[in-house]
Amino acid sequence: MLDFPDAGAAPEESAAGARSETQALDAYSRVVTQVYEGANAAVVAIEARGQRSGTGSGFVFAPDGLVLTNSHVVHGAGEIVVSTTAGARYAASLLGEDVHTDLALLKIAPVQPLPYIALGSARGLRVGQLVVAIGNPLGYASTVTAGVVSALGRSLRATTGRVIDDVIQTDAALNPGNSGGPLLDGSGRAIGVNTAIIAGAQGICFATSIDTAQRLIPELLRHGRVRRASLGISAQNAVLPPRYLRHFGLDAARAVRVVDVAEGGPAARAGAHAGDILVALGGVPCAGIDDLHRLLSVDRIGVPVSLEVLRYDRKLELVVTPAELGE
Repeated sequence: MLDFPDAGAAPEESAAGARSETQALDAYSRVVTQVYEGANAAVVAIEARGQRSGTGSGFVFAPDGLVLTNSHVVHGAGEIVVSTTAGARYAASLLGEDVHTDLALLKIAPVQPLPYIALGSARGLRVGQLVVAIGNPLGYASTVTAGVVSALGRSLRATTGRVIDDVIQTDAALNPGNSGGPLLDGSGRAIGVNTAIIAGAQGICFATSIDTAQRLIPELLRHGRVRRASLGISAQNAVLPPRYLRHFGLDAARAVRVVDVAEGGPAARAGAHAGDILVALGGVPCAGIDDLHRLLSVDRIGVPVSLEVLRYDRKLELVVTPAELGE
């Protein structure tokens, strides 16, 4: 005879179990409802017009009209229109963008202070934690979805080829049009900027950490872009043969092969050649192009640093002074 544990449960026990499930569901619903009601007024719809047109989402994070969104939503637009949930429409100016992290900063000019979303931090997030996303997927305004943090510290490759670090993976449903909208914690604070989905996958969505955004916002306000250092080279990842490891006493089998050196650039002035294998910058091993990008931070601009390269049977230490990327 099959044993069904609940078959003989007393009516009082069944009622208590039902109440417990209802209370749990209500608690979850209350959090999502409260987050939505507190944040929705600050979520905006963005329309990019011109040679490149498109739509997306964003959110006001300062009452004077500063809006955070994705670079890919507004990049190349001749005109940007921001619409609030209250029905107001504003012409927006692009204060700055960073295509390498897919973030953009807009400014609108409201007559009076706007509702805004406070910026939190992703540092205290835990896998399994409840998160809420609000945006305008497929043109459906003020859509809320909820889920959990699926993973932390993911890396996502931007359209430029650079890696976006510290990305939050979530199963809160996102669709085209959600891009640039906020990912919120249970307190209603923005902990990410929704940025990507994997086509064909279900429940695999990504948000750029708000900590990355907070680090870049001052740069976007000050310069309209994020300043980064450059060596003036084009390069590719390289795998070193075992004989190189033995000959040069290297620990890592991966490095960066210099494909081309820009004439008059920092690497050229330092004496670097096409074909050199770059193994370290400033004494820090460089196991690939992604490592090199991380090492070339803004504080490297104009500061001489050692560049270790392999050239034929020699290991050379050059001194290079990185310039600002784009100069």
